[in-house]
Order: sequence, then structure tokens, then C-alpha cells
Amino acid sequence: MIIGKVCGSIYSTINHPFYDGKRLLIIDRLSGDGKPTGQYLIAIDSVGAGADETVLVVDEGNSARQIVGSKTAPLRSIVVGVIDDFG
Repeated sequence: MIIGKVCGSIYSTINHPFYDGKRLLIIDRLSGDGKPTGQYLIAIDSVGAGADETVLVVDEGNSARQIVGSKTAPLRSIVVGVIDDFG
């Protein structure tokens, strides 16, 4: 699990059919003291997270595929929660 901050979205005109109708977010990983590290990842949004929100991300393909209920989804990272307070 990774704690990160939503810093943007990704839009594409051509993608794998699995991604149709799904939001892709750019997540900046946070260090243990809550500071951005500059290490970014792309994750599917499953909770309706917005810009500048602190989120919990599963960054392991099999676990992410179990969450979406697909054994063959081309997926590695998924946002599974919004963190209200981190400190």
C-alpha cells in the first residue's frame, strides 16, 4: 500500500477497452512524514478521489485485479481510499 497525493488526471483517445469509462489519476507518493517524493505512479480511481486529496493506493497487480473483479485486466495500481487526516 502507498500513501500519495492526487496531482492530476490522464486522458487518452486510444486505450485498452478495460479503461473505457475509468478515471486515471497521477499520484505523487508521500514520504513517511507526509512530504511529496516526486515519485509518481498512475492509478485507476475506484473511490472518486479529487485533486490534492491524500489517497491510499494498492500498487500490486493481482490485488488490484481482485478489486475490479477481473483476472485479465491490464492493471497494476488502484486508489482504494481517501485519507481524511495524515499526520
